[in-house]
Amino acid sequence: MNILQDADQVLLISSILLFFSVFAGKAGYRFGLPALLLFLGVGMLFGSDFLGIVAFDSPAVAQFIGMLALSIILFSGGMDTKLSDVKPIAPQGVILATVGVLATTFITGMFIYWLCRTAIGYETLTLPESLLMAAVMSSTDSASVFSILRSKGVYLKQRLRPTLELESGSNDPMAYMLTILLIAYIQNGEMSAWEGILMLLIQLALGGLAGYIFGKISVFIINKIDIDNESLYPILILATAFLTYSATTLCQGNGYLAVYIAGLVVGNAKIVHKKSISTFFDGFAWLWQIVMFLSLGLLVNPSELLPVALLGLTVGIFMILFARPLSVFLCLLPFKNFTTKGKMYISWVGLRGAVPIIFATYPLTAGIEHAGLIFNVVFFITILSLVVQGTTVTSVAKWLNLTEEPERQDVFGIELPEGIKSAMSEIEVTPAVLEHGNKLMELTLPDHTLAVMVMREGRYFIPKGNTILKENDKLLMISDDDNALLQAYESLGITDYTMKKN
Repeated sequence: MNILQDADQVLLISSILLFFSVFAGKAGYRFGLPALLLFLGVGMLFGSDFLGIVAFDSPAVAQFIGMLALSIILFSGGMDTKLSDVKPIAPQGVILATVGVLATTFITGMFIYWLCRTAIGYETLTLPESLLMAAVMSSTDSASVFSILRSKGVYLKQRLRPTLELESGSNDPMAYMLTILLIAYIQNGEMSAWEGILMLLIQLALGGLAGYIFGKISVFIINKIDIDNESLYPILILATAFLTYSATTLCQGNGYLAVYIAGLVVGNAKIVHKKSISTFFDGFAWLWQIVMFLSLGLLVNPSELLPVALLGLTVGIFMILFARPLSVFLCLLPFKNFTTKGKMYISWVGLRGAVPIIFATYPLTAGIEHAGLIFNVVFFITILSLVVQGTTVTSVAKWLNLTEEPERQDVFGIELPEGIKSAMSEIEVTPAVLEHGNKLMELTLPDHTLAVMVMREGRYFIPKGNTILKENDKLLMISDDDNALLQAYESLGITDYTMKKN
């Protein structure tokens, strides 16, 4: 029974779905299951095949929700990506995001075509339809990679994490364009290869240029405009993200690439209220991930997955164990940045997620003959990928000996305004420090240097000169002379510190 008859009932059901999703995510984290997989499960549970509470069968609405969600997720992912981490591996990431997607599409598409022609009981797909199915699921899903790597706190060697995040954040345009081109070819059969290549180049060039321009405009506006209410700054950035996507798309560029690059520009620039803006986008991105996966879970009918289970399992295993590794090793062949184990890990973290399912709605809305089969197979493979690969991200990294100690955490989380030309540092009190005295006044520090806060066993307080320091205390220091402060740290035996400078 469909109870969505008025706004009150929509709000009621939406809040219940969000509650279930949050609690499911918490339970999944305890048992090592990706939260995104459980969000899909909650949507399927409330859908028409199980509880039947929500009847949702509109691919067009799911596309729109996916477009909004991906704009926010990609922008937030760009903001969280450090340009200093990306620069050394930019060529590898770009090649994986373009040539890698193309190679995965071709290898997987040819396998699907061969499988459908030789196996008994499968619907026979034409070569363009087989390539379309492969193109839809050829990209590594940014929402899955960002959320799983960050929520599990995986720290990787060989710059693997920025490589994976750059690839997943920038490979959607290639998969999107291949999907659109193949749909157009199946419908019309008149598009030449040169026309397709030209359209692809225009999409990528306009998307990259528009993202950079809108990112710079966002930085300029956010720093020049003077808004009394600090809470409006994140909303201003949010509006810019949506403007970037929509304006770029209307100009025939790729909006997904544009919002990722715009987020990259904004996140690596000096802007006011950066901490609060980043916090807002982190929470908002998670909200839209939940909404996106819930809507996609509601859209699918689980009873339709069983007939395609064998096909989905066969294609999924082929992609995980053969197509993805082959494309990764071929793309990274000219580069020496990664060891064989590093390339194996990049191959393994080729996660599928919401993006392939969203792209699988395009054949449905276009009226492609086997669109239903494509959608169900892609959905099945997404679940398989999240279960097999998503649950083993950490264990495979440890097995390949690619994990490393986490960076020292910023325990105070304080950012100085841009106008203050001071250095801020955090130090840890060790036995070597206490040898010089256990009171704050007994630490020999340069002039114009203040200890402004202490964290002890989870409590924060403002110290005085006669405050007695204890081992493992964390001190927040502010100084006008960072060079003198570093020399003082060295003389005091302080080796565990972080330094921020404006």
